[in-house]
Amino acid sequence: MRGDRGQREPGRYALTDSEDGRVWGVCAEVEGLFNEPRRAICELLGWVPDGAEVRGWVGHRVWLVPEDRTLDPWLLEDAESIGGRRQTDALVLTGRDDWMGPPEGHRAPVRLHDRYRWLGSCREFTRVMPHETTAPSLVLRGLSPSGRLRRALATGTRRALDLDEARLWIRDDNGRPLADRLLRPKIRAWRPSAHGPDLIDLELDAALDEPLPGHALPIWDRWLAGPPQTPGVWACLDTRQREAWLDLVRERGCRLRHQGRPAGSAYELDGRHITDEPSLFLALGEAVNGPGGYFGGCVDALADCLRGTFGYTAPATMLWRDIAPAREHLSHVLTPEGEPYDLIALVLEVLAEGHMRVTFA
Repeated sequence: MRGDRGQREPGRYALTDSEDGRVWGVCAEVEGLFNEPRRAICELLGWVPDGAEVRGWVGHRVWLVPEDRTLDPWLLEDAESIGGRRQTDALVLTGRDDWMGPPEGHRAPVRLHDRYRWLGSCREFTRVMPHETTAPSLVLRGLSPSGRLRRALATGTRRALDLDEARLWIRDDNGRPLADRLLRPKIRAWRPSAHGPDLIDLELDAALDEPLPGHALPIWDRWLAGPPQTPGVWACLDTRQREAWLDLVRERGCRLRHQGRPAGSAYELDGRHITDEPSLFLALGEAVNGPGGYFGGCVDALADCLRGTFGYTAPATMLWRDIAPAREHLSHVLTPEGEPYDLIALVLEVLAEGHMRVTFA
């Protein structure tokens, strides 16, 4: 976390041993937490768009559907278009590549969609992996080291400085758990910190299992200050930022102990801002669990929440105010294979199966 983002509480970050949970140290700032994940490059030769030209950010989940239907579609996450090759008919996309595909050396035609609409097709697909780059280090600034860490630093051997597997726990400014990241850190360097006596700046040679992209930084800054106090704070965000907001709501929500409301409770859902899939689940989460609340991030997770310990006790009722935007934007979405279905009808069906009776206003 950058140190120029406002006042930080001393114990915002805690580095712990992932096996026994013992703390290596706590600090106020972490540099290098936000780094762009490694992205694959896809070149689509003979690109023919279905409608508007594909530019800029394309979608959180873009599916590539091979013409050969014996092959499964594969996923390009957080896909961006970097335009076409000069004097060619190719479109170039980058994104986080699905580890399930495509088949090695696949160059046959594919068709693309972003779950909302078909984007286009190409006669030949080429996947190019970027050059390997050295993972940036993490610097824990103003770290208050435990006795165990001090002994490791005093020993100074390679074995002592290899922390094996660790977890970086992240709390908001109220001290509430927000998220965590798994690390396999080796201590690269340490020095006295300008943050105070007996504190150190600890530099780790550590690759994050789940790096945080730069576009999520404003969302994290908002949540690190504490959870929202009013519903719908996310409504002004675009789809990409809403996805980042939902990711954080999911991480936090799965760690909280939810106080279950009694059977027969009545909920109210504000549907005015449901124009994409993340906003649907953000609105559902806030309807059940209040501002910033979580109640599933996809249909399967929603079904789990209806059966689990996420603040809901069956039976209950929900008044869905203004369902028109949701029906307009989400009644015709696409499966990975590109088959259309009605997401709103499916969600209403899942809610009914969970004994949530929905009415409309």
